[in-house]
Amino acid sequence: MSKAMLVIGIIILAIITFGVVNIVQNYQTGNELDYYLLRETAEAAMTDAVDVGYYRLSGLLRIDKEKFVENFLRRFAENVSNSRSYDIGFYDINETPPKVSILVTSETASSINGEALGLSNKIDVILESKYHENKYITNMTRSGELNYSEVDK
Repeated sequence: MSKAMLVIGIIILAIITFGVVNIVQNYQTGNELDYYLLRETAEAAMTDAVDVGYYRLSGLLRIDKEKFVENFLRRFAENVSNSRSYDIGFYDINETPPKVSILVTSETASSINGEALGLSNKIDVILESKYHENKYITNMTRSGELNYSEVDK
């Protein structure tokens, strides 16, 4: 009888071990996937949100806030897992120079005593380029007399 109880104990211990390994793997893999998804999505959405007309005119980068948020949410929603719920927070969006701060929190599918494990990833993205200043645009903008016909001079 003691050998049978020993075998049952080993089987129960193995099942518990596999469960713990599965929870840890789910947590670690989910955190890594969320981070890379957040980073790549933010970079792509910022590139799509660049105001091309403003860049051609002044040589400076500027993003459109609404276009960035729309692109980010669309891209993020296309690539996330349906097994978790996500909470996305935009904490800072600067148009010029282009900078965004995003916090994404999610909960894993596994739970212990009804409490789900939470994942939180925050990223700050700054879009840079080799800036050149167009003296004509700077002077005309400051004086309030911007004439678009002479931009190429």
